[in-house]
Amino acid sequence: MALISQTSSSYFSRSIGFSSSSFYSTTARKTQILHLDNNAGQKRGLKSVIVAASPITEDAVVATKQLTKEDLVGHLASGCKPKEKWRIGMEHERFGFELETLRPIQYEQIAELLNGIAERFKWNKVMEGNNIIGLKQGGQSISLEPGGQFELSGSPLETLHQVCVEVNSQLNQVKAVTDEMGIGFLEIGGQPKWRLKDIPMMPKQRYEIIRDYMPKVGSLGLDLMLRTCTVQVNLDFSSEADMKRKLRASLALQPIATALFANSPFTEGKPNGFLSRRSHIYTDTDKDRTGMLPFAFDDSFGFEQYVDYALDVPMYCVYRKKKYIDCTGMTFRDFMGGKLRCLPGELPTLNDWDNHLGTIYPEVRLKRYLEMRGADGGPWRSLCALPAFWVGLLYDEVSLQNVLDMIADWTPEERQMLRNKVPKTGLKTPFRDGLLKHVAEDVVKFAKDGLERRGFKESGFLNEVMEVVRTGLTPAEKLLELYNGKWKQRIDPIFEELLF
Repeated sequence: MALISQTSSSYFSRSIGFSSSSFYSTTARKTQILHLDNNAGQKRGLKSVIVAASPITEDAVVATKQLTKEDLVGHLASGCKPKEKWRIGMEHERFGFELETLRPIQYEQIAELLNGIAERFKWNKVMEGNNIIGLKQGGQSISLEPGGQFELSGSPLETLHQVCVEVNSQLNQVKAVTDEMGIGFLEIGGQPKWRLKDIPMMPKQRYEIIRDYMPKVGSLGLDLMLRTCTVQVNLDFSSEADMKRKLRASLALQPIATALFANSPFTEGKPNGFLSRRSHIYTDTDKDRTGMLPFAFDDSFGFEQYVDYALDVPMYCVYRKKKYIDCTGMTFRDFMGGKLRCLPGELPTLNDWDNHLGTIYPEVRLKRYLEMRGADGGPWRSLCALPAFWVGLLYDEVSLQNVLDMIADWTPEERQMLRNKVPKTGLKTPFRDGLLKHVAEDVVKFAKDGLERRGFKESGFLNEVMEVVRTGLTPAEKLLELYNGKWKQRIDPIFEELLF
């Protein structure tokens, strides 16, 4: 879900506002504040240190000159890197619950869990006031989504083997503490049982701002905040031209990823009529900041056009003097001119721009890398399949060109049709003279071939996806079969079936 994207340059969270990937550091990171110096903490024998939750800067850092649009374009372009420096970043979320009651865990339990992980495994604590709201360790982070969803974000790594080793290490550390607390995690894309009013809101000031704004711009925003989980992959590009090719390919194919990983078919104990309700929720959350970015297929598209789009997406908030200031309804273009009603006369920094980019939720998000955002959260065994899918398609030139050739004559209407229908019908969605399943078969083969050409023996990570394509049954459809069969239309068994 990650409403707030979390990069190394900011400690905001991925779906609801600022994205939680620890993908890249920035020059702004040099200004991050530690409440305790790492070395000093070690000298005192502390097992962890405390990291300020300030996104990137403290009060002393202010705009020294007025930013231009060229500065914003250059900021995106600074993400370009040669192929040998391309890396893979991954983020994954899950719902915490009490094993005995199946109720959501409260913030106090989450705080105990975070503190336990920090002390046992030497993570640094991230604080907002007196509240622990996350952990950091090198390039990795653990953060909280608005409804207490636990998000684990990895370091940028070279191979899928490295990514999966890190994922397994993170999950094993979490499990070592939760096993002692009577807590489990549910690995699914949409909360299958709890009502919105049952779910506690995490004590993060910006979430209050977003919670109050969401109902003004869509009917499902609170669902997005509280009842969804996702898996996300972050990938690099070498140039503006490479970015355009990868963005277009991944936007067109995002509905296929949604279908392959569809895993949110229940709401409040009953089938909800969707295979990926999580994906559907984005269609009625906030049309200003979601969607398929049709302008990315224009001949003129590049970094500048994305900047123009982002400048006019309404803001959520600005961080000043250790507080989040409500700037909802105002745009970054207003901010650039010193015309924010919430901060009259104040000008933005590049850190503010980074944070704003993380509050935009298209199916693929452009920052200084590309974020693949179309997949539901799922079980441990399938986590590495999503990065395998996208790496095989986008990091191999032959596979990428095969995809671009395939989608060359897809119309904007066809792309939007897939976006709208796939959450409900998955691989069975009609497309041209057949089903989306038939397109997915070709796409998965492109991904497998691409991984084999990379030479790291990574194609085995696609096994879960290949099985979905072979059978035509998405994870959601398998859960519905269990619900209508073995579970006798009871939802509680899902907490054992998808328990981590």
